[in-house]
Amino acid sequence: MRKRVYGWALTFTRPRDPEPLPVTFDRRRVYVLPTRFGLFYAVLVATMLLGGLNYNNNPALLLALLLGGTGLASLVAAQLQLSGLAVTAIDAEPVPAGQMMLLHVHAKAVDGRVRRGLQVALDPDYEDPALLDLQPGNGQAQLLIPTSQRGWLELPRLRIATCHPLGLARAWSHVWPQTPMLVYPRPETDGPPLPEGSGEDAKARLHPSGEDPHHLRGYRHGDSRRSIAWKPSARHESLLVREYQQPAGADIVLEWHSLGGLPHETRISRLARWVDEAERDGRRYRLTLPAQPAIGPSQSPGHRHDCLRALALMPDG
Repeated sequence: MRKRVYGWALTFTRPRDPEPLPVTFDRRRVYVLPTRFGLFYAVLVATMLLGGLNYNNNPALLLALLLGGTGLASLVAAQLQLSGLAVTAIDAEPVPAGQMMLLHVHAKAVDGRVRRGLQVALDPDYEDPALLDLQPGNGQAQLLIPTSQRGWLELPRLRIATCHPLGLARAWSHVWPQTPMLVYPRPETDGPPLPEGSGEDAKARLHPSGEDPHHLRGYRHGDSRRSIAWKPSARHESLLVREYQQPAGADIVLEWHSLGGLPHETRISRLARWVDEAERDGRRYRLTLPAQPAIGPSQSPGHRHDCLRALALMPDG
């Protein structure tokens, strides 16, 4: 219920649409309200003021006025913590769907005023805010955001708030970045091993007997029974499979059309896992997708990103 009311209230606050960065907060988009402690403080000052008036007690009236002035000054001070602050950029490394993405929120304040207690949170789920530390004048906050599906992740509003200096008032503002973040496909958790390489180098250098195990890994659906290491499996109470050393010069071809019997999303997940495995094993690989030129062959973090990006942006089946 609280979130629904808050979501309704958001329709009346700025910004009302996604906006390009950088964004500078001015007084028209900084909101200030008393905190619970601030409301208690106001009731206390009002009671003291009424008591001073009722009993004609000048010291009590003077103290009440001083405390009231302090409260009003804290409202202005809280607003100044955000006024002039600029959110310059937001970036993040792509992650597979289902994992938490780490957002880097970059901000700066060029007026030289000290700003303390700034917190950044997702709106309306702002229970776990991140601290925005500006030293000196520039800084960043790191914020975790959940991902659920591959493709472009549209960012929600971010809420930047502070209760400094006295905790009597909370000032906040919103930024709604227009730039989406890329989410890789979720790799298949269980499936057949990486296809063998092809080409002249592979034919010349492939080990003929396959008796030299490079390391052991868990059994996957589709693995040959002859590759199962039965004695190590008995010791670990789970099926382990020998992985053989592969020829370094053999290029792996990851073809979309070779997985014709699988559902659309399963094909994407399997190719994403094969891309990760080929990169981990230091193998050159080429990815071929429908209606796109082939990517590779190559092997590097940049090539892996190009392949996973192409898979992430595949149209829905």
